[in-house]
Formats: sequence, C-alpha cells, structure tokens
Amino acid sequence: MAEVTIDRVLVSILQKRFESIVEEMSIALTMTTRSPILCEARDFVTGLYDASGKMLEQKENLPILSFSLGPVCEYIIDYYGDDIHPGDVIFHNDVFSMGNQNNDVAVYKPIFHDDVLVAWAAAKGHQADIGGAVRGGYNPKATEIWQEALRIPPIKVYEKGKRRRDVWDLIFANIRLDIVEHDLKAQIGSCVVGERAIQKLVERYGREVFEAHKNHLFEATERMMRAEVRTIPAGVYRGEATGYEDGQTADSTYTIRVAVTVDDDEIEFDFSDTDPQTPGFVNGTFTSSASATMLTFLQMVNPDIPHNQGMVRPVKMVIPQGTILNAAYPAATTYGNHLCPLVASAIMRALSPVIPKRVTAEWNPLLCSLTTGTDPRREEPYVDICFMGLKGGSGAIDGCDGYDHIGMIDASGGVLDQDYEMFERQTPHLVLQHEYLTDSAGAGQWRGGLGVVTRLELGGRDNTLVTFGEGTVEPPLGSAGGGPGTLNVIKLVYPDGKEHIPTTKDLINDVPAGTIYYQEAGGGGGCGDPKKRNPELVLADVRNGKLSAERAREDYGVEIDKED
Repeated sequence: MAEVTIDRVLVSILQKRFESIVEEMSIALTMTTRSPILCEARDFVTGLYDASGKMLEQKENLPILSFSLGPVCEYIIDYYGDDIHPGDVIFHNDVFSMGNQNNDVAVYKPIFHDDVLVAWAAAKGHQADIGGAVRGGYNPKATEIWQEALRIPPIKVYEKGKRRRDVWDLIFANIRLDIVEHDLKAQIGSCVVGERAIQKLVERYGREVFEAHKNHLFEATERMMRAEVRTIPAGVYRGEATGYEDGQTADSTYTIRVAVTVDDDEIEFDFSDTDPQTPGFVNGTFTSSASATMLTFLQMVNPDIPHNQGMVRPVKMVIPQGTILNAAYPAATTYGNHLCPLVASAIMRALSPVIPKRVTAEWNPLLCSLTTGTDPRREEPYVDICFMGLKGGSGAIDGCDGYDHIGMIDASGGVLDQDYEMFERQTPHLVLQHEYLTDSAGAGQWRGGLGVVTRLELGGRDNTLVTFGEGTVEPPLGSAGGGPGTLNVIKLVYPDGKEHIPTTKDLINDVPAGTIYYQEAGGGGGCGDPKKRNPELVLADVRNGKLSAERAREDYGVEIDKED
C-alpha cells in the first residue's frame, strides 16, 4: 500500500461529514419512530464507528447513550470474529456484555466497501417495553436481571441481507408492545442511512485515503484533549455524592466516591472506594458509569474538540466490579443510567476547587415517573415517561446563568419536551399545569436554571406508577458563594382527597383514574455572591414570574415596588 499524503483540509472535511451523517441518521430516526419516547423526547443516539469499533462521530441526543455504543461495537466484533458480512443487522441490549441499560436497545450494521469492512453504523434508543415483570421496563422491586427485561446479547436479526424470521419472532414474542418492533425497524433504517453515506464517502476518496485521514483525525483530536488536560493542575482530587433509597431497604443510602488524578496530559477517574452494589435495581454497569464520567468531564473542556476515539485516549477510568457503579452478574441494573447525576456531582466536587471557572454549580438530579395502564379510548396499553415533568434546571457557571428546564445532566439538554396535545392523545392523561417553578433557581451572581411544576389528571384503567430518581433529600449545591437549588417533589392526590408521597424508587399499582399527579422538578445551583447580581436582571425575573419579590429582597437585596 502506497503511503498517503495527509491533506489537512480533507481531514476537516471528513470530520464535518461524519458529523452531518450522524445528524442525518438522527433526523431519519426522529421522523420514522412511533413511540413518543423516541419521536418526541428523542431518547436515542446515532453513531459511526470504524472497522475496529473506534468512534468516528456520534449524535448526542442523549449523551449517556452515545458513549455506550462504542464498547458494545468492539464486543460485537470480538464476538463474531470473521462471521460478519454485508447485509448483517445485529441487535444488543445485554448489560453484562457492555450494554448500559436493558431498555436501551442498540442496532448495529457493518459497512463494507468492495467486500472489506470499513465502518459500522449504530443507533440506540430507549424502548417503551423490554419484557420483564413490569411493563415499561422499570421494576424497583427487582433483585436480578430476569425480573427486569429480556436480555439480548449480540444477535443477528438480518444475516447477509435476509431477515431471520425465527430470531425476530422470538425477540418480539417476549416484548409486550407492538410499537417496539416498529421503532427498532426505524433504528435499522437509520443505520442504512449511515451505511449509504459512508459507502459514498469511501468510494469518493478511496479506502486508503479514508483510513489514513481517519487516523490523522484521531491523532489531532487526541492532541487537543491532552492540551486540555494539561490546563488542570497536576494532583489527586477527591469528591463524593450520596444517594438515597435502593428500592429494597427503607432509609438506605449509598455513596459514590471518586479520586481524580491529573498527571501531565492524562487524567484518571478512580471509583474504587465507591460503595458495594445494592440488592435491588439501584446499580450501574461499567458502561453506564464510564459514559456518565465522560459526559461530565466533557463539560469542563473545550467544546470544539471533535467527538471521536482520539478524544477518549487520554482518559482512564477505574470502576471495579462489585461496586454500585459496576454490579456483578446477575444483579438488577435498570437504574444505572440514573446514577449519572451522583457521578457528576462527585466529579464536580472533586474538580471545582482547582478549575472553578470551568465547573458548573450542581444540576437538579433526575426524579422521574413512568405510568402504564390501559387507555379506554382505544382499549390499548400505554406507557409514558413524563419527560415534561422531570426537567429541572442546570447549575450556573462563572459568567452565565443556568439553563431553565433543561433536564438531567446525563441528557445535557438533549432530551426534548412533550407536546401537550400529543401527550394527551398518546396517553389517557390530561395536562392541568406545566410552567416554570417560581423561586426554584439557586441564587447567585449567576442564578441557577429554573425547574418546573407539573400537574396531570391521570386517566386510564389498571394504572401503575413507577418513580425513580433522587433529589428529595439534598438539593443541588451552588458554587463560589451561590445558593442551592430546590428539592424534587412527586405527590399523588387520589379522587377521595387522600395524598400519597412516593419514595424515589417506588412501584404503585391500581392508581385510580382521576388521581392528580403533582411534580416539582427543582432548579439548579447558583454561582457567585447573589448580592453582586445585576439588579435589572433580578427585576426582569420578578416581572416574568421566575422570582418572587420576597426572594428578590431576601436573596439579592433588591427591593421591588410591586405597584410599579
């Protein structure tokens, strides 16, 4: 093979083309999926990987899913060896073979040029059901994986272009909702979009040029990330964060501990001192925890660094098996993605003293609900994750207010809201209230992002409510003198007026129609001394109903004339 002369302009062109291809894959998936979890909230990701499974680019609608695609791609390559062919399509969700969460089912499609494997296209989305004991896939009472989901280790659903009907039927015979089959077909279609685009790219430039410039892109990206790491003072920094309720033991707690070691141009995140795995579903996998670590760290570095394999080379992670962040087989692990806010808080608490202007105040942690039941209008089952209610505020940072109603840090703004009319059409529920939560933002020279208050009237029959998350005990902390955000709240008011406050990991059956579901998603922490905030900004927040006049006086020292 002749040596290829590197054209730096072409390197940039390829990098931008990879970005546009994963965006095209994402658009195609948005327009063809049927579940509101995917087509509205966009709880999915798309990605491209080279022949060895190394990341070329990814579209991070939900970042914690994005960083879980690569490890599985490498596992699939090792699993099948030479038995990978044009036209193959592979499904995977197994958390004990590098998956991150049972409901997050990935589709992988190998990409060939002249019968040579050159790349992979992948799409992973959160499915409305994945079998197990509870419709929707979240079972806070689970103690082992078989009580949670259908495990799908790497399996070919298409082989050499032909669908394996027996395998296909076996999978979907164990999933309750037909919509999942349609959504996975859409994910296959998204991968075909990526396959065609990469094939055209390789055909245009040739395989040798493609490979050489891809490798140069990886090396250039690695240099960019190493330069970023060098800006962090060398040393060992420690942080920890505590979660509450493991779904099995009342008033239980668990702590995530990290030691961050910066050594010249390399950084290590060591979670060896983290608490052991729990007996319930509040456990993570290596992949979900590594993804949480990576997406948190990326918020502290140059946002223009391309997202490919070179970006992750200077980053090492130690997440021992048997800890809550890497539970051993056959543990229940559905909650793993939602340990991300605690992972993020531990890392932020470790690094904020040394790079304070690059670390935000803490974000509102996720507290979510899932409702399932029968919609009497169609006599069909429904599943809904209340995305509109769970989106609290982000933390502020030096020079910038936090984002309002952005959602959990593991989504980093990628998960979208639900359209009210579509929500009421797709579920038997009625939206009564959904608006910014006044006084929820942590006070500061730069205030935290606002949370929201949501009220729904639940309809349907045989309703079950599942809650999962944190944020009812400790609010997100402020930084540099900023105040904390507010706590999360979920409350049910039954038709007879009786009130019930679920735990943060709860399963409530037989919720009657007419029950009012009430949720507060708290705001993020503030940054800097609140007394230094521009009074005009305080006034604007009061006028817009984001801040009360009383809090303006108490927190900011700004007296508001309510009559003017």
